[in-house]
Parts: sequence; C-alpha cells; structure tokens
Amino acid sequence: MLDWNPALYRRYEDERTRPAQELLARVPLSGAAHVVDLGCGPGNSTELLANRFPTAKVVGTDNSEAMLASARERLPQARFELSDIATWAPQDQAPDLIYANAALQWVPDHEQLIPRLFAALAPGGVLAIQMPDNREEPTHRLMRAVAAEAPWAEPIGNADRLRTLLLPLGGYYDLLAPGAARVDVWHTIYQHPMANAAAIVEWVRGTGLKPFVDRLPADLQASYLAEYERRVDQAYPVRTDGKRLLAFPRMFIVAQKKA
Repeated sequence: MLDWNPALYRRYEDERTRPAQELLARVPLSGAAHVVDLGCGPGNSTELLANRFPTAKVVGTDNSEAMLASARERLPQARFELSDIATWAPQDQAPDLIYANAALQWVPDHEQLIPRLFAALAPGGVLAIQMPDNREEPTHRLMRAVAAEAPWAEPIGNADRLRTLLLPLGGYYDLLAPGAARVDVWHTIYQHPMANAAAIVEWVRGTGLKPFVDRLPADLQASYLAEYERRVDQAYPVRTDGKRLLAFPRMFIVAQKKA
C-alpha cells in the first residue's frame, strides 16, 4: 500500500479527534511516566496525550514516514518512531499507557495482538483502544461491492482481506478480563453531517478506501471512484438542510492491568 496522506487525513481532523478525546477521558490514570501512542498518524492523538500527561515520556509510533514527519512538525517535544504495530514492543521501560486510536483495525490476529500489548504494560497500566466498526455501513459495503466488479476486481483482488475482521466487544472483554483490574468496553455511533456524497468519499479516501484505490492504475482509480461516489450518493439521502448524515460506529476498549 502506498504511504498515507497526512493532509487528506487531517481535512476531517476535528471529527477524527473527537473519539480520541473520548477514549482518553475514560483512561483511569492520574499520572504516567511513559505513554505510547500506537499508530499515531499526524500526531493529533499524541498531542492529547502530551497535554494530559505533561511530565511523561510520550512516544508516538507509526508505519508511515509521511505521517511521522507531520507529527514531528506538530509536536517537536515528543518522540516519534517508525514501527509496525504487529511486531512492536517497548524498548526500555514498560509503558503506563498504551493508547491506540483508530489503528488496530489495520493489524491482524487480534487474539494474539491484544493480550501481547496488555502484557507489555507496567503493573497498573492501561491499554486504551478505539477502532472504527463500520465494515457493514454503506460506505464500506459499497467499496467492497464495486471492487468485486469488472474492471476493478482483478487488480484489487479479494476485497474482504483488505481490513482486519474485528471481534465483538465481548470477545475483547474476554481476552483482557483475566489479567485486568477493570475492563470498560462500549460502542458509539457518531453522526457526521457531510456536505454531499463527494465529501463522504473524500473522508473515507483518507482511510478505509485507500487500500482499494492504491491497487488500481490511474485510469481505473478514476472510474472506480466515480462509480463508488454514484452509489454513495444513492445510499445517503439528502437531509432537510441539504447535507448527508454519515453514521460512523466506533468500538472502545479500556483495560487496566492488575497492580
């Protein structure tokens, strides 16, 4: 997959940062010495962590050099490292907080990943996770449906494999509860007013649509996006103010390790 586009991602930064704020608000720590932001992106979530824990060593990690460059420019006092969440492990002290906002949905094998991250915490530490849970929303059903048709199907391949299948909330609870002092899980469906169908496509093109488009040559990218936008236009009715409502379900998990 081609590198991420920080500018495209940040066009809806306020909407993307809101769940990050709500996740952090439920972290039951009065202080922290070492905080890690897994999949930090352009640093909007890392900035929240640095403000919440001003004396902590804050480290942001991402697998995108472009995102890391944007994050370093935004937050020069923090440390940012290139890494793959699938193999990441703390290099020195165990973190008091491992925070992953809208990142782990790109990483496979959650049955192994989640317990491994939880085990990496210091005693009493917290694992805080937020993941989009929108696979069955029209935006994501339609990107797979268009990808399954000619002429886009062959270069895209199996669209069902382009994103990790999430467990149900109870599955994450069961993974974490045996070693936890407390586990807090919840689900929120945000409703984002969008100007039109093109705005919805622009939103998802910065994240969920990217693996589909990246696999296509330029001419097929244009035709795929045109057909996808046509179907999005049909799927999201115009509201009384002329806008469309984009429903965006998100899953939240906050688990504190036993001291």
